[in-house]
Amino acid sequence: MMLILYQVFLKSILFFFLLTLAPLQFYIFFKFQSAEIKLSAKVRGVCFYAVTAIAAILLIGFMMVMHPFVLLFDRYRRKAQHFIAKLWAMVTIAPFFKIEFEGLENLPSQDTPAVYVSNHQSFLDIYTLLTLGRSFKFISKTAIFLYPIIGWAMSMMGLIPLKRMDSRSQLDCLKRCMDLIRNGASVFFFPEGTRSKDGKLGDFKKGAFSVAAKTEVPVVPMTLIGTGKIMPAGMEGIVNSGSVKVVIHKPIEGSDPEILCQVARNTILDTLKRQG
Repeated sequence: MMLILYQVFLKSILFFFLLTLAPLQFYIFFKFQSAEIKLSAKVRGVCFYAVTAIAAILLIGFMMVMHPFVLLFDRYRRKAQHFIAKLWAMVTIAPFFKIEFEGLENLPSQDTPAVYVSNHQSFLDIYTLLTLGRSFKFISKTAIFLYPIIGWAMSMMGLIPLKRMDSRSQLDCLKRCMDLIRNGASVFFFPEGTRSKDGKLGDFKKGAFSVAAKTEVPVVPMTLIGTGKIMPAGMEGIVNSGSVKVVIHKPIEGSDPEILCQVARNTILDTLKRQG
């Protein structure tokens, strides 16, 4: 009986997404029709969103089934939900680009809480980072949590909502980050605050480093290379050909947020310069 209900649920969600996906495909295609973009990149963009939607539909049911047990036995880290998210990301990106990892030995153990930070070039950054299989908690705009399927998954993973222009929301976000770390979970920040429009590294905000200093956990800098070329910021409807590299740097420890911020930014900036 449960299997039948699950199949009906999946078919209903699939039908809903197919109805919404078709207009999205035409929107993506025609939005960039006037730009000097290769047709192949537009086609890959449509295929990318089709693959990610279907994968999300097929996997969301497993998250829902697992969620009561996750809340009982792993409320803070939620490893099972992050494993499903990793599968979703891997299935989505496998047909479109490959990822090379450098410095995996620098990752803290799964059970060691830390603050992870990286540069932010593209919508693809999240997919790329999820393939690491680490149960760190991203910070995301509150509005995204309202989206069907993806928003549900984000809530079940325990990700952190933020209203960007709301100072109280920002304070609550930092408090929640510290609470998660003190309970054994890790958090992830894009210290630039938004995606780079020109590929250049922006200034870092100090929130992530204040959290690390106050909770006495290491900062793990990571450099993302190539995502901005495959799907540039502001051109989320296309997927160019290319590959991605993730460089994981040695953890940084300290009690001064200012120094932590400078060291992390310089580490990422130097790597971006070397990679050209």
